[in-house]
Formats: sequence, C-alpha cells, structure tokens
Amino acid sequence: MSYPTKYRYTKEHEWAELISPTQIRVGITDHAQSSLGDIVYLDLPKVGRELNSHETFGVVESIKAVSDLYSPVKGKVVQANIDLTSDPAKINQDAHNQWLIVVEASDAKAQYEALLDANAYSEFVRTL
Repeated sequence: MSYPTKYRYTKEHEWAELISPTQIRVGITDHAQSSLGDIVYLDLPKVGRELNSHETFGVVESIKAVSDLYSPVKGKVVQANIDLTSDPAKINQDAHNQWLIVVEASDAKAQYEALLDANAYSEFVRTL
C-alpha cells in the first residue's frame, strides 16, 4: 500500500493534512481501517474541545474491535465530520478521503512537519 504524500502520519495510524496555516484535518489510515474490518460506529468530539497531542478524541468500532482515536496535534476542534457518524462504513471504502476532525493550532505547520512522512509511515507499517 502506498500512502498519500500530502499527509503526515502517526504511529497510532491517524493521518494529518495541513489545510491552512492554522488548521489540520485528521483521519485514520487505510492500514487502520483494514486492521479494524467493517466499521459500524464512530464517536467524535464536539466542536470547541481542546486537545493535546496524542490525546484520545474519539472511538471507532468495528465488528472485530473498538479502537481509540488519537489527536496527532495539539489544538482546538473546529470541525467534526458528524455526517460520517451516520455512515461510518465510508471509512472502509476510502479511508484517506474520509476526514474525522479539523484542529486549529497556532503552530500547525510545525506540528504537522513533526509527524511521520509517507515513507517513514510505510516503513513503520512494514515492521508490524
């Protein structure tokens, strides 16, 4: 599997996309959705919630397991993809195009650049 180079990644299998100088869009990787299997439930945070990097911000549940979602960055949730909660199976169809939250951070670019690039994430996944 190749991972989009426009994203950065975490070892908890979230992707991050810098969408403005202060905002980062977050989703889960194809590796994560594949490991989980058929996703049946998604719980996301409310807009306005402050998150720390690596803090749990939600839950994704599949027919196989329940998994926490972790924020790759520190900031405030400014959008949550609530539409996805009514049809979480869309994540299985195309995980890299299904965002979960948007986080606003004053140092978004620096936090984004500190995450794994696509090559480093691919190498990490190969070791699992």
